[in-house]
Amino acid sequence: MSTTVESFSDLSVDPPVRGFLHRPVAANGDGLIFTHGAGGNCQGPFLIALAEAFAGAGFAVLRYNLPFRQARAFGPPRPSEAARDRQGIRNSVLVLRQQVKRNVIAGGHSYGGRQTSMLAADEPELIQALLLTSYPLHPPGKPDQLRTEHLPRIQAPALFVEGTKDPFGSIAEIQAAVKLIPAKTALLPVADAGHDLGFKGKSRNEELPGKILEAFRKLMS
Repeated sequence: MSTTVESFSDLSVDPPVRGFLHRPVAANGDGLIFTHGAGGNCQGPFLIALAEAFAGAGFAVLRYNLPFRQARAFGPPRPSEAARDRQGIRNSVLVLRQQVKRNVIAGGHSYGGRQTSMLAADEPELIQALLLTSYPLHPPGKPDQLRTEHLPRIQAPALFVEGTKDPFGSIAEIQAAVKLIPAKTALLPVADAGHDLGFKGKSRNEELPGKILEAFRKLMS
């Protein structure tokens, strides 16, 4: 095994940071923080598989629970909690920065990715790159309600990973949105996958984490 995993918390910051830290045996000096969507938590199978793939490649990976999920085990985030969730993301970046020598990449699935991208737009010096999976471009069935207003302010390279059957945005819609970002970007479509990217119940898209790692390396090369 090329990584170790340990429960991690930092209660000295508000909101606190709670999750799991994957430590690589052969560190490359970079770190990744990654969080969950509105209905999940950091113990989701996709987050675990992605963390293992990146840690196996030398990244220190912190998969963590957003403040709204720390406050309650079930239920979606409330609109009034979004700012605090973004502060939680910021704290997670700063905490992981103490563990690595070089860059911190920040990302998340769905809601977590959207909030991370909004933080990156507001604080361009904070995050060196973005990894956004199943970005919720619009509510299902409401393509006129686009969540793109902050994208032109993102200065970090960004990889988007999107299922071709995701009701939160078609590949064509995502492609148009990604063009709003002035930084270097890439889009990895996942064939026949919905918003869960093939990680639902006991099903596992075993090859996807490796493909995401490969696409991210290509973006940053």
